[in-house]
Amino acid sequence: MIRSMTGYGRAGQVRDGREITVELRAVNNRYLDCTVKMPHLYLFAEDALKKTVQRSVSRGKVDVFVSVDASAADTVKARVNRELAERYVAALQELSEIAGTDLTGQLLTRFPDALTVTKEEADFAAVTADLCAVLEEALEAFQSMRAAEGAKLAGDIGARLDTVERLTAQVEARSPETVREYREKLYRRMKEVLEDSTIDEQRILMEAALYADKVAVDEETVRLRSHVSQLREMLAADTPQGRRMDFLIQELNREANTIGSKCVDTAIARVVVELKAEIEKIREQTQNIE
Repeated sequence: MIRSMTGYGRAGQVRDGREITVELRAVNNRYLDCTVKMPHLYLFAEDALKKTVQRSVSRGKVDVFVSVDASAADTVKARVNRELAERYVAALQELSEIAGTDLTGQLLTRFPDALTVTKEEADFAAVTADLCAVLEEALEAFQSMRAAEGAKLAGDIGARLDTVERLTAQVEARSPETVREYREKLYRRMKEVLEDSTIDEQRILMEAALYADKVAVDEETVRLRSHVSQLREMLAADTPQGRRMDFLIQELNREANTIGSKCVDTAIARVVVELKAEIEKIREQTQNIE
């Protein structure tokens, strides 16, 4: 299935008390360039997120945006500094004897570091798994959009390949006529020069054969049709074909240029102009394919 390199996907879930939102946006690029933008506290998961994208995307500039609301997931832990608290107790007991009053343990909470409250550290592996799970859901929407766009591109390229085949057929039909017309022109010119002298038919045939070798485009048209057939197979393939199609379209253009340089016939020249214009449109569309 042909996919476009451009696409967008979004997903949001609440996992383990964290509200996670992931967005993906991609544009054309020669190779895969993945950038992840996320809160600093979750940078430990960046590599895992990139690898998740790489398993699904092979080409394009992909930006991944991650936002996390962890307010509901924050848990606190109270910790007693027992050694320090015991020292405070001894001091309070001494003060109680001096003051003649009972100083309770509640006073201990007023002393620094006797009792500390901290947030529990997150389980990095679990948080990474949660982020990747939301990313996977966003990738599904992302891939669906790219597949829909890819189907449109494949349809347009397929129609243009039909045009390339039609124009190639016109070149194939016209090419033998150029040799015949050259032979007739050569015969008339030689007759004018030699006037009443006998014309060597064999010499004319030899000249025409030499000319035919120079202007014959059979090999080029056969290769054009072969390239078109391969492009159709690529459009139906299940794996990314963008780079291979780029190369093959260069070959299409090379064959069209060769036909144009070989043939001096104006009719074929006009067809070649149309052919090259159509190949260029295919090349432009291929730039969008993964």
